[in-house]
Amino acid sequence: MNIKPFGNLRDGRLVHHISLSGHGLKASILNYGAIVQDLRLKGHKHSLVLGFEKLDDYLEHSPYFGAIAGRCANRISNAKIELDGQSFELDRNFLGKHCLHGGSASMGKSLWQIESSSNTAVTLSINVPDGHMGFPGNLTTKVTYSLMPLGKLDVSMEAFCDKVTLCNLAHHSYFNLSGKDSILKHRLKIMAEQYNPVDKELIPTGQVKSVKNTNFDFRTEKTIEYTEYNEEKLDASMNLDHNFCLSNEIMPLRQIASLSSPDSGVFMNINSTQPGLQVYTGSKINCPVPGLDKMEMGANSGIAMEPQIWPDSINQPLFPQAILRPGELYNQQTQYIFGMNR
Repeated sequence: MNIKPFGNLRDGRLVHHISLSGHGLKASILNYGAIVQDLRLKGHKHSLVLGFEKLDDYLEHSPYFGAIAGRCANRISNAKIELDGQSFELDRNFLGKHCLHGGSASMGKSLWQIESSSNTAVTLSINVPDGHMGFPGNLTTKVTYSLMPLGKLDVSMEAFCDKVTLCNLAHHSYFNLSGKDSILKHRLKIMAEQYNPVDKELIPTGQVKSVKNTNFDFRTEKTIEYTEYNEEKLDASMNLDHNFCLSNEIMPLRQIASLSSPDSGVFMNINSTQPGLQVYTGSKINCPVPGLDKMEMGANSGIAMEPQIWPDSINQPLFPQAILRPGELYNQQTQYIFGMNR
């Protein structure tokens, strides 16, 4: 049996751990937050993602490690939206004024149902009620994690609603391909010509700027270093936490980025249908307890690469929109493809 108990939530509900294995990968999935708790590649002894051994550590310390962020990933400025002329006040769980990843009790911090599982795939579902975290509409969401040939982790998501709402889902694993305590020597490539500048509170300014002649130009693979990525110098402690603009709409599945570790030889290619890629180099990670493989998880110990619709789009009319209406089906497919240079 590939399903076993992982612990209990504060209200006593049981969280399950689902083990997947095949095609050179082993994955551990939790039905709390639809979290990828562990991910391993044959021939590499360390986990490819940041995570914890115990449920209590996720409840106390996790910055969305491995979770599905939603119903609306990323930040919504001032936690306010307007849909079809009606205004909604959202949960203010970021800096006490903005909404982040759907609110403080969002999908990534909720218990999902196990719909089906096999040795290589699991489907989880969740029903988020009308008014939850301030968002309108009952939203039903499914995510399927599948291990596929050639070292591929496929993440497929769908959702539908009964009222007009926002739906922008993102898989939020923090990747570390070396097993060392920093990703600053990893190599990164992003197939994006433009990016969204942000203000000192990480809210998009509404601009869409060219990456040419900036530190945001990853069109040619380069080493991740600690660099000041906020060109306005509003926050000297900020590292990379920006959306890269891949397209203006949902696209057929295509490669959007790659990541590699010269130390281990492990590489990861990312394919996705999404128009944006939020990249966060983990500058604010500060976990007081060790993670998988007893790793100390501090600043820059992992990199989140989150395909999604551009952030705060509801307040930026020129951005691709995350509005979902009754009768429509939200779909996202993202693939993380792993291998090793020998």
